[in-house]
Amino acid sequence: MIRLEHANITVNDPEATAAWLCDVFGWKVRWQGAGMQTGRTVHVGGDDSYVALFTYGGQNAPRAARYRTQGSLNHLAVFTDEDIGAVEARVEQAGFEPINHGEYAPGRRFYFLDHDGIEWEVASHQG
Repeated sequence: MIRLEHANITVNDPEATAAWLCDVFGWKVRWQGAGMQTGRTVHVGGDDSYVALFTYGGQNAPRAARYRTQGSLNHLAVFTDEDIGAVEARVEQAGFEPINHGEYAPGRRFYFLDHDGIEWEVASHQG
């Protein structure tokens, strides 16, 4: 089976984003250092997969319109076996507003936007 190993996203401050990802999702920093050609990168996640947080260094380009720009990232989804309410409480403690709560077969989900405007989905199979 082929699985997704990592996603690489551009953020303003990789260290700050890694810090809240570790606090909210219980992830760990796997690696950090200089980017391949410029900037810097922090890899944060679990043993099997991670998100590479990259900053180019210097001025950021204008943001694309999510869900309307072809090739744009719409959202990242994480799945939890833990109580989704506890995860939502940590999202709020990190300063983010949970939105778009929903139920789906077989569980629940909610979304939030982080400081970089990246949309995250948190899902569980809890009823």
